[in-house]
Amino acid sequence: MTTPDYTEVDKAEDIKVLHSMGYAQELERRLSRFSNFAVSFSIICILSGGINSLAQATSGAGGIGIGIGWLVGCFVSLTFAVAMSQISSAYPTAGGLYHWGSILGNRGTGWVTAWLNLLGLITVLGAINVGTWTFFLGAFGPALGIEGNLTNQMIFLVIITGAQALINHLGIKLTAKLTDFSGYLIFFGSILIAVVCLLSAETWDFSRLFTFHNYSGEAGGGVWPQVSNAWVFALGLLLPIYTITGYDASAHTSEETIKAASSVPRAMVMSVIWSALFGYLFLAAFILMIPNMDDAAKQGWNVFFWAFDQRVGAGLKEFVYLVVFLAQLLCGLATVTSASRMIFAFSRDGGLPGSSALAKVSPAHRTPVAAIWTASILSVLFVWGSSVVSVAGTSAYTIVVSCTVIFLFLSFIVPIVLGMAAWGTPKWDKMGPWNMGRGLFMLFSVLSLVSMILIFVIGIQPPNDWALYITVGFFILTAIVWFAFERNRFQGPPLGDIIAARQAAIKAAEQAVGETGH
Repeated sequence: MTTPDYTEVDKAEDIKVLHSMGYAQELERRLSRFSNFAVSFSIICILSGGINSLAQATSGAGGIGIGIGWLVGCFVSLTFAVAMSQISSAYPTAGGLYHWGSILGNRGTGWVTAWLNLLGLITVLGAINVGTWTFFLGAFGPALGIEGNLTNQMIFLVIITGAQALINHLGIKLTAKLTDFSGYLIFFGSILIAVVCLLSAETWDFSRLFTFHNYSGEAGGGVWPQVSNAWVFALGLLLPIYTITGYDASAHTSEETIKAASSVPRAMVMSVIWSALFGYLFLAAFILMIPNMDDAAKQGWNVFFWAFDQRVGAGLKEFVYLVVFLAQLLCGLATVTSASRMIFAFSRDGGLPGSSALAKVSPAHRTPVAAIWTASILSVLFVWGSSVVSVAGTSAYTIVVSCTVIFLFLSFIVPIVLGMAAWGTPKWDKMGPWNMGRGLFMLFSVLSLVSMILIFVIGIQPPNDWALYITVGFFILTAIVWFAFERNRFQGPPLGDIIAARQAAIKAAEQAVGETGH
């Protein structure tokens, strides 16, 4: 794709950068700077996590969980995005985190980063679509007479995940149009909810946003166990932290983005900033609309629907629900894109079973078809398998989802820490066009490391205490697999002389998919 803003010279430069890292331009470059932003913005989807996880604040520390907690949590996420943006500019490839972890560290650190990110993406895709089902059930279930059982949930998941995979299968052009629309829809939906809430509120008592109340235990519908004041505020930070994630999607779609070295880092940072601002807008308005905070806390996970039932008329309420539901569907669509590119990139270097099939790109659609369907099927199987298993009386699904974000943020922090050590060495001696300077990069890298410790500590607190055992178990298992099998087999991304030796294969791969760039 060439436009007045993206010439053949620009395209040739993008492809040259990709060739210099030993990869062919098999995927199609069709994502504009906004489209790359929209992919991450759609996965973050404040209308998904911000609504479905709202009780973590309202049934925790109350209004201050939004008024102050949302901003604190969003800054935590921003530290990772800023640090990663610097690396993404230097290494704009699909599956960026895995590639960064390998180049800035070694084969082993790249392999671990890939598995952390991949497991996080597969499980978060399942969790996003389960959240969409939960919202659909609360918004439209009573009117349609649909019961909230596992069979109905799985039928719903198969249908929507299959549709998301099919759209991705048919090409990045169609996916980009829908994620672009999703970006605008999230902006519109946030403003719509804010306006509806403000107009429906009896009074605008802004002090609510800064009023603390410990609603842990029965007072908050059992969302959190009874904990101290400090802990209930800290646990509420999981609402923004868990919502504002997925901005690594901009890196995963680097090879489909024009002027990727400058577009991708900007998209990562701005997707977090705009999500933080517009999320604050509609969530703060929602707090102002709530009839009574004590009653709201008792509603637990049903607080969003309860408040709208109390204050908003039927027709307008259903319209808001429809906008939110559509945004959540498109959130899943963008997540399929991100997860499939991670599978494609890791398989391209032989990192997964069946790599030769998973790394293939369709000549007709220029998409990694096998990777797309594999990610989608695995996410559905994960939800089904974990929903029928319980651990100590808690659904395995709930436990694993609490690990998901820990895995994702760990996959972020590995290349960031490696980058701190590699900056200025032969491993990283050339900065991309997005260059914030060593001082700022080091500052945000240190802040990311501190943030990772915070996320891990609050992420393993009851009722998610099993997350600690799963995380430790994962690292023990990966160590066994690496030293027993993968250390001698897995070669990682091409480096040094291997890149030069692959140029003929790169040319052949591009010809096979009809790539005409230079």
